[in-house]
Amino acid sequence: MADEHNAPTNRNMKRNISILIAFIAWTAVSTQYYLMLQNRVTSISETTIRFFSFFTILTNLLVAVYFTAGMVKQKGRYLSILDQPGTLTSVTIYITVVGLVYQVVLRHTWNPTGLQKIADELLHSVIPVVVIFFWYLYEHKSLVKFRQIPQWLLYPLLYLIYILIRGSFSGFYPYPFVNVINIGLQKVLINCVILTVLFIGISAIFIKAGRWIKA
Repeated sequence: MADEHNAPTNRNMKRNISILIAFIAWTAVSTQYYLMLQNRVTSISETTIRFFSFFTILTNLLVAVYFTAGMVKQKGRYLSILDQPGTLTSVTIYITVVGLVYQVVLRHTWNPTGLQKIADELLHSVIPVVVIFFWYLYEHKSLVKFRQIPQWLLYPLLYLIYILIRGSFSGFYPYPFVNVINIGLQKVLINCVILTVLFIGISAIFIKAGRWIKA
């Protein structure tokens, strides 16, 4: 009986946290786009393409869409992909990588101030933490499988292919560790392998941690 009484409260809390995360994500992405337009050195169209060439932006957009959809979806109609074990884990892995790579590799490369610093911290620090917290509370951890990892790798691998192909034509690479012009193709490919291993490792950690938490 206690679980039945607590169920509506848990659903309300889950929805409220989803609203908060969606709001933060949409605000951060919108603010970053505004700032990029304000400081653009190319046309609006090229600036927009470059904006959507950042893994940080695409992944925070994924977070915004995921939590917006989770917030408005109808209950009890069907098993949505949002509720399938592993979907939340994959989103959490992507945004965790965004946070880790920024803190370890990119943070020292610039020193934003003012509104840019706020947007920067939201995109790379605040959102990864709150999504991990949501994963801890609501993922069906014991049902997530190691065999799902190859599926989760499709998004980052397709992203890497896209930025390398477009960079070869445009000369624009969103991150220094994939900049073929500056560091060469061989070094970039090594970095891509390292990133792939990082994704696999973090995926395995989340699965193992989820099972340990549920044990």
